[in-house]
Amino acid sequence: MIRLLVVDDHPVVRAGIVALLDAAPDIEIVGTAAGGEEALALVPSTHPDIVVMDLRMPGIDGDEATARILAAHPGVRVLILTTYESDDAILAAIAAGASGYLLKAAPEEELLAGVRAVAAGEVALAPSVSRMLVARTRAPEQPAVVLSAREREVLQLVAAGLSNREIGERIHLGEATVKTHLLHAFAKLEVSDRTRAVTRAMELRLL
Repeated sequence: MIRLLVVDDHPVVRAGIVALLDAAPDIEIVGTAAGGEEALALVPSTHPDIVVMDLRMPGIDGDEATARILAAHPGVRVLILTTYESDDAILAAIAAGASGYLLKAAPEEELLAGVRAVAAGEVALAPSVSRMLVARTRAPEQPAVVLSAREREVLQLVAAGLSNREIGERIHLGEATVKTHLLHAFAKLEVSDRTRAVTRAMELRLL
């Protein structure tokens, strides 16, 4: 039996996913969660093989929950099941360690095949996601992003969860100066928020 923990913040959607997957003879639903924080608390007690994870949720979202679950429980796999298929969302989920990325609009057979593929140690990707990744690999090489030592230091502290004020205290800079370094990093990385700046820098192996 493939043991699943289903995580989605919409009760009706969550119930629908559970009903669909639980009907399969080789799948057992061992728990459900309404968000990333609840999922993190349930994994140790439910011992799932796979966490079926929504991406956009209040509080701890799917990317962060995926990374934290895999860090604490390396034997667990995560399958993202979401309505979002933007390049950034897909790459962030893959960077977090997800073993699959499927869309909620997928046919029942595709979802079941994805769960079984991930359980077998394979990668399950929606066709549109596969096409995006292939296009990325064929795209012309982008100019290298170069962050200053201070910009990397600030981003590393952002990744550690520190606020601008806390970063300034840690490295003896004013809060406005910290913000300026972050804005420079945002511009170089072509992002608009702290979370995406960190994930993009990690994708580029700058952190």
